[in-house]
Formats: sequence, C-alpha cells, structure tokens
Amino acid sequence: MTDSDCIFCKIAGGEIPSDPVYSDEQFYAFRDINPGAPTHVLIIPRKHIAHITDAGPEHRDLLGDMLLRANEIAVQEGLTEKGFRYVLNCGEWGGQSVFHIHLHILGGRALAWPPG
Repeated sequence: MTDSDCIFCKIAGGEIPSDPVYSDEQFYAFRDINPGAPTHVLIIPRKHIAHITDAGPEHRDLLGDMLLRANEIAVQEGLTEKGFRYVLNCGEWGGQSVFHIHLHILGGRALAWPPG
C-alpha cells in the first residue's frame, strides 16, 4: 500500500532515483541525499505508514523486521565495530520532514549527545 503523493513511496517504487543499499518485498533502504554522517542510510517499509504513532499491533512484525534489516545494513556498511546510531523521528517537532516512517542509520564518525 502506498500514498501516491509520498516521496518515499515514489523512491521505493522506482519513480524517483536513489542510491539503493537494500531492497526486498517489505523494505527499501537508500543513502540520504543530505547526510548527517559519513554513512547515512534510510530504511523504509514499502507499506505507507505516516508516523510511528500510527503503527499498531498489526505492525509488530513489520517493525521488528525493519530493525533486523537495519542490523544487517549496519554490518554491511561496516558500522558495527566502532558503533552507530538509529534515529526514528516523529512529527514536526521530532524532526520528521517526510511523513512516511523511516529509520536513519548513522555512522562513520563519533556522534555527539544530545543530538539536537
């Protein structure tokens, strides 16, 4: 299920070019065009869900699988030895700029805390 106006749905559907990192029937991962770290990958479910707070019990397996795929991508990208960060923004004040849930995978340098 997609949202015809959603840029991430269009990216996952191949309508908008991207730099792919991972793809299967459930997820699409690609490099962020405005990276916040040397490695900055976004993993999105192909199913359109606007906010993480829109996810319900029926999405439990999808969200768990998304984290497992993210772990595989972190290994693939060579991030696990020194560490990395996952970020999942929700809403305007949370920093969400595209309203399709997406997990940021950031690494390749030391990351400061607090983040924002």
